[in-house]
Amino acid sequence: MSAVSRLGRQIEEVVRVLNGLGIRHALIGGLALAPHKVIRATQDVDLLTDLQSADQIERELLRLGYRCLHRSRDTANYVRDDERLDFLYASRPAALHLLDTAGDYQTPFGTLRVVSAEGLIGFKLQALANDPRRTRDLEDIRALIRANRATLDMDSVGGYFKLFDREALLTEILNELA
Repeated sequence: MSAVSRLGRQIEEVVRVLNGLGIRHALIGGLALAPHKVIRATQDVDLLTDLQSADQIERELLRLGYRCLHRSRDTANYVRDDERLDFLYASRPAALHLLDTAGDYQTPFGTLRVVSAEGLIGFKLQALANDPRRTRDLEDIRALIRANRATLDMDSVGGYFKLFDREALLTEILNELA
């Protein structure tokens, strides 16, 4: 069984459940890069959803055979065999806005709601700020800026870098691209 077919079935199942429950959601993480012109391998599914849906989601995932590895107010991680599913729960205005404004994109897994490139940069920058060893996130940020430079809302991107006190990093990345 290929990773693509496994991921495809996993995404299809989870999205069907979330849609059936009327739960807003959007793809984030490695799989969300492809609709924004950045391709890289990943083994898990990362979704943004609202915090109020967390209990309902967990009940359904447990029913589907997932096991909860971790759950907090902000995140949850589930596993079933070799399938990993991670949730980021939106509760703050900025994250709720990204959830509300996620767009529909054609992906190898069908039409999925995906967070904007600017939002992905913000999430990856937050992950990097929380754990500087997450160099994959830094490379994803660079790749997103490189691939989408002409269409990015740089005021929004700059706001994320300012929020995490990383303006010098944005300057460095933009200088690399110049």
